[in-house]
Amino acid sequence: MAKAAKKPEPKPEDVVEIIDDVEQGTEEWHRLRIGIPTASNFATIMATGKDGGASVTRRKLMNRMAGEIWTETPAETYKNAAMARGNEMEAEARDWYGRRHLANIAKVGFVRRTIRRGLHPDLIVGCSPDALIDDDRVLEIKTEMPENMIERWERGAAGFPSEHKAQCQGTLWVTGRSSLDLVIFYRGMPFTLSYRIERDEAYIAQIAAAVETFSYELRKLVERGRKK
Repeated sequence: MAKAAKKPEPKPEDVVEIIDDVEQGTEEWHRLRIGIPTASNFATIMATGKDGGASVTRRKLMNRMAGEIWTETPAETYKNAAMARGNEMEAEARDWYGRRHLANIAKVGFVRRTIRRGLHPDLIVGCSPDALIDDDRVLEIKTEMPENMIERWERGAAGFPSEHKAQCQGTLWVTGRSSLDLVIFYRGMPFTLSYRIERDEAYIAQIAAAVETFSYELRKLVERGRKK
């Protein structure tokens, strides 16, 4: 009698943790992110250099993350005027969105996704969305100088800020949600730009592959350093 085929082992399920009791930008928030590739860095992780290899910014990011892991201390971060402006206006933009869409908005500090991989080390990724909306959407807020907003507004759909694609699709990957609203805001402007972004599974697969490679290289770098 032929033996019955062995049933495949069920694939371990990912674990998504929503951490809402930590304020973004605080020391505790920075510590939560140590050693974890986050959506804000996915574009850098995917970037290639002029020769087709890894970019200089990717290498610098890996070195910075390795240093954080070794020292268990968040790296010093530079905050330019645009970043400070974004932090200052974020609450106003979130309030605008809530009034405009009558949506149930929840602030969140950090979202961490653990991808279970059996015998292999788990892959952990994260993101810090500006809010979770209802049950299946995410809010991401950017601020831009008025002259740049006007340029986007005049261009209509062609003005979509593609430079944020990796972060937005990466946030959908990490959170497991279906869509994201990207809002571009500046205090006093007579209009606010808003773009609905749906999940792009093919592009998310590219992000996942790049992040997995980056995480493997980071782990090997950390291991080599610890052997010194």
